[in-house]
Amino acid sequence: MKLRAEHRTLRFGVWDNDPTPPRPPRQTPWDAESGRGLGLVRTCSDSWGWVRQPDHRRLVGTGKYIWCDLTNTAV
Repeated sequence: MKLRAEHRTLRFGVWDNDPTPPRPPRQTPWDAESGRGLGLVRTCSDSWGWVRQPDHRRLVGTGKYIWCDLTNTAV
C-alpha cells in the first residue's frame, strides 16, 4: 500500500502483478464474502482509477496500480 497526502487530498494506492484491468464495481449481495472492494472504493472516495505498470527491472512482469483519492469533501 502507498499513501500520499498533498493539498488536502489523501491518495491510497495498491498494486499487484496481474496486468488484467479491474472489473467494474458492481452491486453484491449483503452476505457476499468477496467482490466488494471497488464498490466500496467508488462509494467512499472522490475519484479512483488504475494504470498498467510495466516492470522496468524485469523482476515480476507487468502489473497494475489502483488508486483512490479522498479529500475533505469525502468525509
